[in-house]
Amino acid sequence: MTTSVVSPGQLRLGVIFIAIAATLWGTVGIATRALFLISDANPLSVGFFRLALASPVLLLATYLTLGRAGFRIQGRDFWLMLGLGLSMALYQVTYFAAIERLGVTVAVLIALCTCPVMVAILAAPLLKERLTATVGIAMVLALLGTVLLVGGGPDLGRDRNQMMIGVMLALGTGLSYAFVTMTSRALAPRYHPLQPISLGFTAGALMILPFALAGGLVLDYPPLGWLLLLHLGLIPTAFGYILFLRGMRTTSATVASILTLFEPLTSTVLAWWLFQERLGPLGFLGAALLLGAMFILMRGEREA
Repeated sequence: MTTSVVSPGQLRLGVIFIAIAATLWGTVGIATRALFLISDANPLSVGFFRLALASPVLLLATYLTLGRAGFRIQGRDFWLMLGLGLSMALYQVTYFAAIERLGVTVAVLIALCTCPVMVAILAAPLLKERLTATVGIAMVLALLGTVLLVGGGPDLGRDRNQMMIGVMLALGTGLSYAFVTMTSRALAPRYHPLQPISLGFTAGALMILPFALAGGLVLDYPPLGWLLLLHLGLIPTAFGYILFLRGMRTTSATVASILTLFEPLTSTVLAWWLFQERLGPLGFLGAALLLGAMFILMRGEREA
């Protein structure tokens, strides 16, 4: 029996690819906030264009990598990929609506840091994975961190009701991406990673389209607005996911999970620099608790 050996150079390259992908993902919230400021964009329109612009690139990458075999899906898995697409569609809309109400920093930290906790909780009934004390501790830290982060987040002039709606939307984002993660995990043994992502993104764009049309699909953007939409679809989405999947070939899941912390770090730094979003002491404590919940889950997964 032969085993493949990964060279130190390949390991470093994988780490670099994932770090770049996570950094690019961190620009999504910033670009979205800028779109809301310079145009009449709404969450449905932004979510549709992000997936619609990314899908052709990902479908092309799938074809170039796998040929026609990349589009052969078993009957039962077709529904799983539709579920993946629905989860991606909900993720886009709730994420951008949360940013509109909470700002980038709070929305990103709540959405991204609660997602692993939700995956760990939902994996018990859905994937028959054991619910451990580690998961319980992470859940408590995540809930407490969310409360402190909202109380100590930047003052955007929103009323309390809008803030609470934003928090629920951010939690919905984490839940939606948790379903994306679990669906991808269920499909992973049978498909190349590009297949569920490219087909799921395409399905998600088609699912959002009728709602975006009914709610008012915004097509009138200034030149900078179109550049921001192109950036959202092509750079952090299509290119970012291709880099991430390439890096995962030579990088462990634990290392990749830690590297994806570049995403909230990038979002927070850019929001502070461009939009003057600053956390108070309670906000910093809440962010630390959310990040701590993620690290506890990562450590538990590594030990398991």
